Amino acid sequence: MREVVPRALDGQRLDRVVALVTGRSRAEAARLVDDGAVLVGGTPVTARAHRVAEGDELDLDLPDVPPEAVLAADPGVAVPVVHEDQDLLVIDKPAGLVVHPGAGQSAGTLVNGLLARYPELRTVGQADRPGIVHRLDKGTSGLMVVARSDRAYEALVATLAAHRVERRYRTLVWGAVRSPTGLVEAPIGRSSRDRTRMAVTVTGKPARTRYEVVRTYHTPVEVTELCCELETGRTHQVRVHLASIGHRVVGDSRYGGARQSLPVPRPFLHAERLALDHPVTGEPLAFTSPLPEDLASVLASLS
Repeated sequence: MREVVPRALDGQRLDRVVALVTGRSRAEAARLVDDGAVLVGGTPVTARAHRVAEGDELDLDLPDVPPEAVLAADPGVAVPVVHEDQDLLVIDKPAGLVVHPGAGQSAGTLVNGLLARYPELRTVGQADRPGIVHRLDKGTSGLMVVARSDRAYEALVATLAAHRVERRYRTLVWGAVRSPTGLVEAPIGRSSRDRTRMAVTVTGKPARTRYEVVRTYHTPVEVTELCCELETGRTHQVRVHLASIGHRVVGDSRYGGARQSLPVPRPFLHAERLALDHPVTGEPLAFTSPLPEDLASVLASLS
């Protein structure tokens, strides 16, 4: 494949230009450069940050893309957007919506809906989950941030890794939590007995969850409403950490929190607050999401 660098891309990084002209993700483009598959003026260039000039001829040796790797845009998937600018999106994800295609679900995800509305996301981040820097479980509702540009993607990944994004969840757990505040600090990894589940394990990655009691209910069952703040972002972190201290999330069938005495159609877990500095401008951003009706009605039944 041969492309001539247009004026609009003069001075841009080589990996970004390769992503734009090939329609591949930035990560895939970077691998092509690393592997010597990109020639500039007939000479292989393996420096991702190499700046191209208008009129440069790029020769690219592109591997075939398997058909299943091409994600379909699906305008039928509703995408509740609460904020958008040229670099990022904030989504209020409904429960029941899977964030990106994976084992067991290849279509109908949030990513498929995002691609229909924001096709430029296709080249941002990883090819199988474009724009996604963190995710919420299928059964969890609430706020999540999505990168809309390469510069935002790189900055958001770094910001999340440095724990500089505030993510607060509202949950309901079984039993009376005695301490008004607390910190669960325990490593989380794959369960050795069931690889589809996570568990507190000495071989896991460090994880920290702070919690604060909102109120305790005694009728018709004893449960406690909590606010939880993530200091790390491990898979199923809130659910695993609370289960580990004997307070399983109400409605969470995977981790033993589904009981007939208080039927809830999904885990009682809602990402209610998201706060961060804008990855490009540095402007402080904060968003809140009210408790969805299905969970609010559960609280209304308690006293």
